[in-house]
Amino acid sequence: MEKTVDSVKIYDGRVLCVRRDEIVTSDGKKAWREVVHHNGGAAVVAFRDGKILLEKQFRYPYGEEILEIPAGKREGDEDFALTAKRELEEETGLIPLRLRELFRLYPSPGYTDEIIAVYYADEFAEGKTCFDETEELTSFWVDLGEACRMIAGGEIRDAKTVAGILSVAAERSRV
Repeated sequence: MEKTVDSVKIYDGRVLCVRRDEIVTSDGKKAWREVVHHNGGAAVVAFRDGKILLEKQFRYPYGEEILEIPAGKREGDEDFALTAKRELEEETGLIPLRLRELFRLYPSPGYTDEIIAVYYADEFAEGKTCFDETEELTSFWVDLGEACRMIAGGEIRDAKTVAGILSVAAERSRV
């Protein structure tokens, strides 16, 4: 176990906060940890007629369009399920009638405390999209088997998306 003895906020932005913590390890050694604090988010594996809903969206840090399941960040300490419902409707116009949490994942535990809750939905009502001011994305349905092939072929590399699709594929193979 590590104990924090000092913490200095380096940056406090709209999406994340960065701090540098001085810690003491269980055997008494001092060290520093740089931590990116993020409120976390939620994602939805939307499944209908054997297909998964994917989005293609440009992601600035990678400088390319990324294939992802619908997802977004929590507003404050918003319930993860509410985040999932809100983001799915805002990005795709689908309102999930039921959400089932599949798992929560730690996308990069070496430097961030972010948690992403991944949900499954297979029944929907029609809602309305409501994109963020600078959000540009396209949504499309892909056969579950094809989505797995896209993962194996390196077309889908986003961690939450890979984990969500493979979780549903494993679950469906047991049915």
